[in-house]
Amino acid sequence: MTPLSRNRNYRLLWASQAVSEVGFNASLIAFPLVVLMVTGSAAASGLVLAVDAVAQLLVGLPGGVLADRWNRRRVMLWSEAAQAVAVASLAVALWQGAATLPHMVAVAAVLGACRALFEPAEDASLPRIVPESQLATAVSLNAARSSVGQMAGTALGGFLVAVGRWVPFAVDALTHALAFVGLLFLRVPPSPPAERRHFVRELLDGLKWVLGRPEMRVTAWCAMTLNLFFSAYYLVIIVLAQSRGVPLGEIGVMAAMLGAGGVVGALIAPRLSALLSPHQAIAGVFWALTLLAPLAVFISNGYLMGALFAGMALLAPTANTVITTYQLLRTPDSLRGRMSGVMNVALGTAAALGPALGGVLAELLPGSGAVLLCAGGIAVITVLVTAHPVLRAYPRKDVMA
Repeated sequence: MTPLSRNRNYRLLWASQAVSEVGFNASLIAFPLVVLMVTGSAAASGLVLAVDAVAQLLVGLPGGVLADRWNRRRVMLWSEAAQAVAVASLAVALWQGAATLPHMVAVAAVLGACRALFEPAEDASLPRIVPESQLATAVSLNAARSSVGQMAGTALGGFLVAVGRWVPFAVDALTHALAFVGLLFLRVPPSPPAERRHFVRELLDGLKWVLGRPEMRVTAWCAMTLNLFFSAYYLVIIVLAQSRGVPLGEIGVMAAMLGAGGVVGALIAPRLSALLSPHQAIAGVFWALTLLAPLAVFISNGYLMGALFAGMALLAPTANTVITTYQLLRTPDSLRGRMSGVMNVALGTAAALGPALGGVLAELLPGSGAVLLCAGGIAVITVLVTAHPVLRAYPRKDVMA
């Protein structure tokens, strides 16, 4: 069997998105700073980020339907092209000193909507690009790609905005253009023809598929709760670190070490997912968080906290690999876009609510109280995950196909 490293189509998809994600994360970190520079309003910065997130959530379910209706490669191409044009227009406006808040809000909406269209199309295309036996490895490598792109892009964005407020967006436009060119050479085997129904009916079919299967419903719940509590916990730890006088540079290292843990975890995920049962892989990440989360109460050094974050991130890619591989293999090709859309909306909602929850907890329970409450919530979910009969009966990899 041809290894993934020699799979031309997978290499094109992976490399094009690696480049695109670096540019995207560079402009994402720069966006609120630039909005603040242009408008002088912190509320405007928050508005732009909120529009991006809301657009992604609103387009998530329809995006899954379109990924199943349309040619998936074309959906990815048009998404990259639209993002390139949007950020290029903003770069030009900033260069000329003509950027306005409505323009920046519109660009944020385009970026969020395009990601909601691209992700289901990519997820649904993956099983047609790589063999089933290599799907878990491909999923884990995609996770590593995202983590590396986030770390590199975040570091690059801070530097680029110091060079010029328009520069991060010009670089982002270039990376999307390069990704577009790479995808032009991508070949995705055509999907079998599927019956077309009313758009809303097809959207509801996607929801029914996920919610009507206990194993998919439960794993979606696991992923949502994990995202919710960890997002809340992360913000609580940042607030706690600041209150304890941890230097800003060390806080930045904490975030970088979290990303590094995710990268290492993604690289070892294929081997771990082969050694562990699905239930062990999923429950393992919850147990790791349960054991590690309370330790933050006793740590006041940013580097040690970063090591703790890295440890907490290490097993998450294995659970993600197991869940995503199972979902893609068990979902018919005609429904894969919608399944991905449903999951992306669920995870995006949890990721959006998590920081809000963390902020409220940090305000109501200053100091270690918020940390212990988050850790307690994670522990309760861990017990439920460990004992859940559906997860205990989760099929092994050799019977997933």
